[in-house]
Amino acid sequence: MKRRLTATLALLTTLFTALSAPADTAKPIAIAVHGGAGTMRKDQLDEALEQRITAKLREATEAGHARLAAGASAVDAVVAAIAILEASPLFNAGVGAVYTWDGTHELDASIMTGDTRAAGAVAGVRTIASPIHAARAVMEHSPHVLLSGTGAEAFAQSQGLKMVANSHFDTPERLEALQRAKARAEADKHGTVGAVALDAQGNLAAGTSTGGMTGKRWGRVGDSPIIGAGTFADNASCAVSATGHGEYFIRYNVAADICARVAYKGLSIEAAGHEVIQQTLLPAGGTGGVIILDAAGNISMPFNTEGMYRAAIDPSGKRFVGIYR
Repeated sequence: MKRRLTATLALLTTLFTALSAPADTAKPIAIAVHGGAGTMRKDQLDEALEQRITAKLREATEAGHARLAAGASAVDAVVAAIAILEASPLFNAGVGAVYTWDGTHELDASIMTGDTRAAGAVAGVRTIASPIHAARAVMEHSPHVLLSGTGAEAFAQSQGLKMVANSHFDTPERLEALQRAKARAEADKHGTVGAVALDAQGNLAAGTSTGGMTGKRWGRVGDSPIIGAGTFADNASCAVSATGHGEYFIRYNVAADICARVAYKGLSIEAAGHEVIQQTLLPAGGTGGVIILDAAGNISMPFNTEGMYRAAIDPSGKRFVGIYR
């Protein structure tokens, strides 16, 4: 009897220990970034420049992933990754932003979180060092979604964000691009940076930042600061950041359309991205690409141009960096 009672007590103790132990709630984390899409032919891209670009994409992805691994939010990871690309002259965002027709820089950015669909954006700003930080400030510290021009700059200054002279964004390469665009009397369509992330809490986020089109005029604003066109995130479907000819991405509501096809048609992000980028956008004349991430950590990066600067780290820790098809 005593032996049976001891065995019963031991079994109950084991059960109690198992039930009271903290559950393994670890969830996958993942991140993807892009640095623009367009005509990127291997025979035209200098090897040294290619290495610099891939190294910077890798740096941005690793920085965002490190934040996720430390338990930070998807928003934190997106901002960390994009800020690195904004600070590099290699991409059309922040330092290295393209010139307008008048020889200045006008920058746009947006961010969205998938748990609450909160979003923030700035458009046509000229003196904010990091537009993605300004977009986050709009999302978290204002009742609005999109602020533009001098109003956005005044708000950013009130939030203590770094302000700079417009010449801060100058680079010789972008000035040459403007001169070429003026010679052709047309605007360059491509070049944007962005990131999507999934954090350990299961939340998605997406962000996008750009200098717009080379040679743009009249305060033109593209898709990057437009929620639903260039940026979208919803935990129930996916997170998307886009790059390409913004007018088409706006007209076809590209980022939100991809997520809607996942939510309402039950498509995978790969199938949804293919439908929108290859079967809807391209026949209409729209060129570019997107990075897509879902709540399970699946990543898809479709584009209909010759190349797209892109990098990712999936839930297993597998790294990828690519430019061409």
